[in-house]
Amino acid sequence: MSLQNIPAREPVIQVTGLKKQYRLGQIGGGTLTADLQSWWARLRGKEDPNVKIGTDTRLFGTTFMALNGVDLTIYKGEAVGIIGRNGAGKSTLLKLLSRITAPTEGEIKIKGRIASMLEVGTGFNQEMTGRENIYMNGAILGMTKAEVDSKLQQIIEFSECGDFIDTPVKRYSSGMFVKLAFAVAAHLDSEIMVMDEVLAVGDMKFQQKCLGKMSDVANQDGRTVLYVSHNMSTIRQLCNRCIVLDAGRVIFEGDVEQAIAIYMDTTDVNVSHYDLRDCGRLTPNSGVRLHLDELTFVGKESSVFSADETLRIQLKWHVQEPFDGVNLKFNLHFRDSSPVGITHPIDLGPCVPGKEYSTILNFDPGVLAEGQYFFYVDIFEKTLSNSVCLDKPNKEFAFEITNPDLTIPEWSPGWGRIHFPPLVIESSEVL
Repeated sequence: MSLQNIPAREPVIQVTGLKKQYRLGQIGGGTLTADLQSWWARLRGKEDPNVKIGTDTRLFGTTFMALNGVDLTIYKGEAVGIIGRNGAGKSTLLKLLSRITAPTEGEIKIKGRIASMLEVGTGFNQEMTGRENIYMNGAILGMTKAEVDSKLQQIIEFSECGDFIDTPVKRYSSGMFVKLAFAVAAHLDSEIMVMDEVLAVGDMKFQQKCLGKMSDVANQDGRTVLYVSHNMSTIRQLCNRCIVLDAGRVIFEGDVEQAIAIYMDTTDVNVSHYDLRDCGRLTPNSGVRLHLDELTFVGKESSVFSADETLRIQLKWHVQEPFDGVNLKFNLHFRDSSPVGITHPIDLGPCVPGKEYSTILNFDPGVLAEGQYFFYVDIFEKTLSNSVCLDKPNKEFAFEITNPDLTIPEWSPGWGRIHFPPLVIESSEVL
């Protein structure tokens, strides 16, 4: 085929010089009186009477560049992964593309309608039923009632929420929310699908079902998919191109495996203390009844450990109501986000409101191969019927194990990082 006969790729998203600036600290005092008091105090060089005790007043008036000069071109029919550490600017980029917020500088050109799913329940009215929300989302995308009618049964069947489709969605579990929201985004006629780490809430079977649907949407229907995730296995499975963000800038754009390798190199193992008071949470209700305030690797200036060195981890936390006992576990991942395992839950004991608790945990890394890892903290309450999440900070706690004796060869992705004892030959004979 001559070069003249090769069809040109059609760009559907073009981003040029995109910047988004946020102002740190409190925007206002909540009332006109408080704002005037603060302004008068600053004018005289006095302490602000409305600042909470312990607040660092040096942050007042400073700014933060969530995105700092992003240039991108996304083509029709692509499935593009967007990866990077927490705070790299991934969610901000998707919010700008979805027109939820406006850029400080730069230009965004979009050809086609966008269906966004940036968090559980985005665009859903809690008081309306599942069926009503489907029609509302279709109307937002500019579809007629007849067009939504033609898709309705497919959406209901895919969501697996048929028995509850006429129930107000405020009574749905987070998993049901995700199922219905994804089904709506995938089946209504939008040219571009935008997904931000939403599949983490659904069960494993439904996650695979969603990934298969997104692949079909991109490959067969010619629609474009933008997918943000910390799970590198799903990025590998879905995406044909990948973008790595770091500190608000694009540091790589291209091959998926190269992007994952660069992302893994940005893992920070030089942090030994985390302040989690203002950290976001992975589920809507976590951090309300119980709140994890700090996590520290005890006695370390970094989080690099030898295999024979015990990880000592201090947690500081408080509660808003009494508990007879709360449970904690770590969800452990290798640096490429492939899961390694879950620690056995431990009981932190009874607790009463109004007191701060400090707990030191020990973890033996002896079974782990050399490399970089991270874990999520999951604190939950066990009831007679199920487990209820109490707190789950949206933070990866990174550490590194140095152990040349337990180095595992770099097999194909997915084979794990646990060091099993070698097989022992009991006997061998020629028959």
